[in-house]
Amino acid sequence: MMEFSDPPRRSATESVLPMINVVFLLLIFFLMTSSLAPPEPIEVAPPQATGEEARRREAVLYIGPDGTLAFGAARGEAALAGFVAVAGEAAQLRADAAAEAVVVARVLGQLAAAGLPRVELVAVPR
Repeated sequence: MMEFSDPPRRSATESVLPMINVVFLLLIFFLMTSSLAPPEPIEVAPPQATGEEARRREAVLYIGPDGTLAFGAARGEAALAGFVAVAGEAAQLRADAAAEAVVVARVLGQLAAAGLPRVELVAVPR
């Protein structure tokens, strides 16, 4: 009678499926916990100045090089009204360096007349 032995067993290989699951869970975790900044409504190049660094504010009114006001999706006087409604005491104004000083001064006057106690004008340090 012939004796047949069992075929040699191969060692079990490590499965990569649990590692893939962990990587995807980490990816989802980082995507859900990160905060993405919304894009600026219009492109502005702030003027240069010396002094301390500006702090990022939630309520930011933009003045374009042609004097266009922008706040979120609103433009013009609607942007100004929306900004005043949201700004509170943390108001920040980002004006393009090419914007006329008369336009910036007019907007600052309108913000002061609306009752904003402090408005920060953002400038790039030299």
